[in-house]
Amino acid sequence: MNSINNKEDNRAAHKLMLDGRKHLEINGVREVISFDELGVTLKTALGELNIEGRELTVTTLDTERGVVVVDGKVDGIYYSDGEDGKKRGIFGRLSK
Repeated sequence: MNSINNKEDNRAAHKLMLDGRKHLEINGVREVISFDELGVTLKTALGELNIEGRELTVTTLDTERGVVVVDGKVDGIYYSDGEDGKKRGIFGRLSK
């Protein structure tokens, strides 16, 4: 497999790893849409991902591998629902 295909494979595999609500590593990032200390918005292999929190910083941004690392206080991780723009929690609702 050539290096171009390897790069696409790395960017297509989507994975989130959250450690203690303070350190979030995301694989499969295709584009960073925006970020500030209160939120980060990413385009991933599985859609738009919104991270909400406080004192957030992007400590790693590797566009070649599609990896982003966010440090700070993570309060919420949401994927945008493509149909109506509603946010859906990564863990879903426990009760309705």
